[in-house]
Amino acid sequence: MPLLLSIESESFEDNMGFAQTTTNSAYRYQDSHLEVDFIRKCASVDAHRLVLTRKEYDLLALLVENAGEIIPRQVLLMRVWGYSNEIRTRTLDVHIRRIRKKLGTYSEQYIETIFGIGYRFQPFRMAQRFAAGLQVSPIAVGA
Repeated sequence: MPLLLSIESESFEDNMGFAQTTTNSAYRYQDSHLEVDFIRKCASVDAHRLVLTRKEYDLLALLVENAGEIIPRQVLLMRVWGYSNEIRTRTLDVHIRRIRKKLGTYSEQYIETIFGIGYRFQPFRMAQRFAAGLQVSPIAVGA
């Protein structure tokens, strides 16, 4: 009998005031734009499947599985490529650049560079919207 996936959905407002909806389980990450299926080893943005190399997928999956955490370069190089600390390479940076290009307009939202340390995946955050009829300070809207 096939195993059925259990997917939990959460909707919450984080401490920065951004509304966020995610669907996550041990088998899948999904938010309003990105979906990563860890069983099928595939990813899509806005329902369009991303064409990723094996290493690009492995890197993206590792970042997504550790969402919100800074992952040092050495850990990414060791876990994805098996490289030790002594090897100096731009392979990681090139693969991050390729993944960002494939993520399109959401790339800067999802993958954050922590200079001198590594990278962090951030789940998508929807911009906070002003409620209709509320008075807004001219400073807040850049007047």
